[in-house]
Amino acid sequence: MGDPAWFTVEAADADTFVISEYRHPEQTHCYLLLGNGRALLIDTGLGVSDIGAVVSSLTSLPVTVAATHVHWDHIGGHRRFSDIAVHEKEAGWLSGGFPLSLNVVKKNLMAGACEFPADFDIDRYEIYRKGAGCQLSDGDIISLGGRRVSVLHTPGHSPGHMCFWEPERGYLFSGDLIYAGMLDMFYPTTSPDAFLRSAARVEALPVQRIFPGHHSLALSPALIHKVRLALESLEGRGLLHHGTGVFRFEGFGLHL
Repeated sequence: MGDPAWFTVEAADADTFVISEYRHPEQTHCYLLLGNGRALLIDTGLGVSDIGAVVSSLTSLPVTVAATHVHWDHIGGHRRFSDIAVHEKEAGWLSGGFPLSLNVVKKNLMAGACEFPADFDIDRYEIYRKGAGCQLSDGDIISLGGRRVSVLHTPGHSPGHMCFWEPERGYLFSGDLIYAGMLDMFYPTTSPDAFLRSAARVEALPVQRIFPGHHSLALSPALIHKVRLALESLEGRGLLHHGTGVFRFEGFGLHL
């Protein structure tokens, strides 16, 4: 069943819910969007407790799961659902080709001070590998019935990273492209150049509210502009490539 106290649930509006894991240092956020005919769950978090039970308590609609990207802290609860969508460039990562070993994922999960639920057993923790029934591409529309969400391919943090854009509300579900924290683009499957292009792309949207993958939810859309400028400043100095280090700016950092 899991520990319902592990999650914090907040209503962004009448049919948009934020499901957060504030008790872990990653402070992940998942987002449940309700339409008239079905629901979309963006990311499933760490897999420490049963996010499926939380979603079931919020809606009886059929649920499609779509991760912003296939990293361990965004797909942990995928096993609780049957209708899974993924960007085509990361489909193999959900089918047994995940780029990190299970031992490394477990070490990442257990790093930092955290009081896990009493029923959580790290020895039983697994990486989801049952694949996806649907592959998404840039420009696809996810229709929920009276509510439409656009897929934006925004690589950089990962090859198949996606943001989800809801133009009618000005909502940008930004995953790990934009958040208040350290933005990572240092490991082999990242691309700092692509990260800059993706930041510039979402900056051009009339964003009213950012829903990030981690940490604070109180973000100004101006953060997108600041991230883009920071990336461009590194590019201008010849530093926008792997191995140049950590750069700190007001409200966020860049790790290359």
